[in-house]
Amino acid sequence: MPCGIIAQPTNQLSLNFPSILIMKQLTTYFPLLFLLLLGACKNSNPGNTARLTDDALMDTVQRRTFNYFWEGAEPNSGLAPERIHMDGIYPEKDQNVVTSGGSGFGIMTILSGIDRGYVTREEGLARMEKIASFLEKADRFHGAYPHWWYGDTGKVKPFGQKDNGGDLVETAFLIQGLLAVHQYYINGSPEEQALAKRIDILWRDVDWNFYRQGDQNVLYWHWSPEYGWAMDFPVHGYNECLIMYLLAAASPTHGVPAAVYHDGWAQNGAIVDPHKVEGIELHLRYQGCEAGPLFWAHYSFLGLDPTNLKDEYCASYFDEMRNLTLVNRAYCIRNPKHYKGFGPDCWGLTASYSVNGYAAHMPNERDDQGVISPTAALSSIVYTPDYSLAVMRHLYDMGDKLFGPYGFYDAFSETENWYPKRYLAIDQGPIAVMIENYRTGLIWKLFMSHPDVQKGLRRLGFTSPYLNKVD
Repeated sequence: MPCGIIAQPTNQLSLNFPSILIMKQLTTYFPLLFLLLLGACKNSNPGNTARLTDDALMDTVQRRTFNYFWEGAEPNSGLAPERIHMDGIYPEKDQNVVTSGGSGFGIMTILSGIDRGYVTREEGLARMEKIASFLEKADRFHGAYPHWWYGDTGKVKPFGQKDNGGDLVETAFLIQGLLAVHQYYINGSPEEQALAKRIDILWRDVDWNFYRQGDQNVLYWHWSPEYGWAMDFPVHGYNECLIMYLLAAASPTHGVPAAVYHDGWAQNGAIVDPHKVEGIELHLRYQGCEAGPLFWAHYSFLGLDPTNLKDEYCASYFDEMRNLTLVNRAYCIRNPKHYKGFGPDCWGLTASYSVNGYAAHMPNERDDQGVISPTAALSSIVYTPDYSLAVMRHLYDMGDKLFGPYGFYDAFSETENWYPKRYLAIDQGPIAVMIENYRTGLIWKLFMSHPDVQKGLRRLGFTSPYLNKVD
């Protein structure tokens, strides 16, 4: 056999030449082919938004965030766990602790999911009934809920040593969500109407007047059956607590007089404090700072529609909150502390996890720790849609280091190379709710349609397009 091959060198060459040519071509072009295939793989990555419309991107983020409150809910109560850590590490052993305020945001998120068909109306009703059953039996203090419960028992989990009773601010966040649920179901099936009636009882049971601590014209944040008023926290504006004063005035059973709002929240007009930050005008006095963290633009306005909303202290709450958002963005773009990653598509300072524990990040050098919290810019989408969508795309394109099974993780720092795969309910909820409000206004329409809410707004001297409609 070897002799035969040698005897026919010409034929062998003619037979093998095409193969050699093909091998040369493959050797030459394979690296290019590999790069092209790699590019195709990258384009199919969920972290790449090249093929996503704005609406598709928002829906992707909204669906994932919804799942925190749906799939990630505490099983006994149906409420939102205070935190979910994908690493399974809970230093305080609090994986079964549920949050009242974060659950209020979660309830509104679930409503948006029902309306979008993420779950069926029947599934949604069953979850809401489970939540109502838990709230009817869980610890309350003069009708107000604590900051935390143990989800399996409904017993209070102290937020702090003396903070083991009613938390009126977190209660307000919860009630804000429940009133939206009430309006969603009030004209529905007999089962849905029955749920609405149960929610109405929970709403009427909150004794807002008690939290004036002896009929003072101010609301106090905390009361404990063991420590009484020892927390000693009268609430003045402006911060995240506007919704508490509105609901206190709106209550049909334990409502407070308008003077509580004017003397306590507005401090007899001292809440008005025109000033500029980052060259942008702000009209209100922000407690303890010139411009607050961005959750101050979110929590009260998940249900309360700021659009064309005004009172004697603020000519436009929408413009004020938009300007607060723009201050936050402008500061991050200026980036005086030169943190990595900050810029027009990566901004947003608010209360969240931080490199060292938990912190209220704000647009000033004292309170800026180089930590970006996705909820800050994303929950501001109603005020700055184009700027917020730019952040959403940028963060989504960073892939699974930021985007997990329940949406964007709570916070990160490029400077510190810190990307914890951890969530907080109170930050996830506003993302989904405000995306829905931007897309359809659903939660705003529901909450603002409640007759008691409208009466409260009128009592405090607010004007709003909703008040021009027939009650």
